Amino acid sequence: MKTVVVGISGGVDSSVSAYLLKEQGYNVIGLFMVNWEEGENCTSEDDFEDVKRVCNKIGIPYYSVNFAKEYYERVFEYFLEEYKNGRTPNPDVLCNREIKFGPFLEYAKKLGADYIATGHYAKKIEKDGLYYLAKAKDLNKDQSYFLNQLNQEQLKSVLFPLENLEKTKVREIAEKLNLSNAKKKDSTGICFIGERNFKNFLSGYLPFQGGEIRDSHERVLGKHDGLAFYTLGQRRGLGIGGQPGEKSGRWFVYKKDMQNNVLYVSQGNDDILFTSQLIATDFNWIPKKPQEQEFECFAKFRYRQPDQKVKVFLQDGKVRIVFFEKQRAITPGQFVVLYDENGICFGGGVIDSSF
Repeated sequence: MKTVVVGISGGVDSSVSAYLLKEQGYNVIGLFMVNWEEGENCTSEDDFEDVKRVCNKIGIPYYSVNFAKEYYERVFEYFLEEYKNGRTPNPDVLCNREIKFGPFLEYAKKLGADYIATGHYAKKIEKDGLYYLAKAKDLNKDQSYFLNQLNQEQLKSVLFPLENLEKTKVREIAEKLNLSNAKKKDSTGICFIGERNFKNFLSGYLPFQGGEIRDSHERVLGKHDGLAFYTLGQRRGLGIGGQPGEKSGRWFVYKKDMQNNVLYVSQGNDDILFTSQLIATDFNWIPKKPQEQEFECFAKFRYRQPDQKVKVFLQDGKVRIVFFEKQRAITPGQFVVLYDENGICFGGGVIDSSF
């Protein structure tokens, strides 16, 4: 009998994943990760209580492991550094690569695991000895975007029990089993940190200096609290409202000048936010780097965005991606993820710049 260690979070997706694997005849072990210990709104204790109830109901053993140190060093320090440099990182992608498929995988093997499993909505395909990542059946919940940094060894070791299930079916299974978390809402917010006041949270780790908000004519319109708290295209929370003698229309962020600590905003027409191409770095190819130096495919520049047709150029170790249609507010620090027309993921990289 093959052993599978399931990353069980206390949520409905990982719980149903564990149940399905047991039904398929695997020896299933639940493993709960504590990746954050500081401050208020840390829900790990409540989540672990849900884990206990679910695992007892399903009839599988469960353990808890603390990866808070690894998370801080491998994910959170990167997260802080990116914000300090005026970029907008995606810690969920790094958390998958550096924790769930790093220390977690190693720990699972010590428990005798043949595989690990997660509650991600994604699909793994094996062909000719290579492992491919693809979109799940439930395209509305598909999470392949967040798994774009996985390598062959990590993909080889993982099972995605929910790859062919709709979210509604997962809830239905949980309710039939009378699981205590059947109606528990999906987690949101920063990976493993949860929902909290982002400005207050970040201020506890990075010293931010307020500065001027200016328009394209260098007129001072107000004050900002620190450039890290703003992202390209942002309209809410600018605190400048209507300006005397100005046309109507909401203001939005179009540039952050880190050197001079100035936030630049514009009003009305947001053409200034649209760009036609980007440069990506630290690209991870699945299953391997393509031989072609240029090719057409589809891309996502943020989670839940519809696929956008692009042309990819491999140049001097960097990846240049040209858009068939201009894209709004391409954000440095986020990930661009590539797909073919059938939903096979080619991998992804960090957006360095757009123009």
